[in-house]
Amino acid sequence: MTKVTLTVNGQTVEKDIADNRLLVELLREDVGLTGTHVGCDTSQCGACVVHVNGKAVKSCTMLALEAEGAEVVTIEGLAKEGALHPVQEAFRDHHGLQCGFCTPGMIMSSVDIIRRNPELDEQMVRAELEGNICRCTGYQGIVKAVLAAADVLKKEAV
Repeated sequence: MTKVTLTVNGQTVEKDIADNRLLVELLREDVGLTGTHVGCDTSQCGACVVHVNGKAVKSCTMLALEAEGAEVVTIEGLAKEGALHPVQEAFRDHHGLQCGFCTPGMIMSSVDIIRRNPELDEQMVRAELEGNICRCTGYQGIVKAVLAAADVLKKEAV
């Protein structure tokens, strides 16, 4: 067992874990944040995306020990003071979800996409979301949501 210390959604987390413990397992099983989903265990679906030090990471392929000292944000930590993040609002308003299983990973990926590419178009959103799979929506609502959220965030930055 090895001690790992990281900050998750603004709270310090310190756990003794096995060296092969995945970040997604730490988040779900040890910290109790079940919004981060395990969909494929092979880094194909993107349901497990969280932010580590501000960047989108598939937590099913990252060892928890690699997050030592890191700042981790999960879907539960995205909303602030009871208000949904603009990307969460856009997914709701533009029907970017159906069953909801992929939604946390899609939203976390989308926040990172918008941060890296403030001037998005439909083709770019589709290309950027290639590592996230949704079996329900057909992606039209998701793409609309990302573009709408990008517009909101652009206006907020001014």
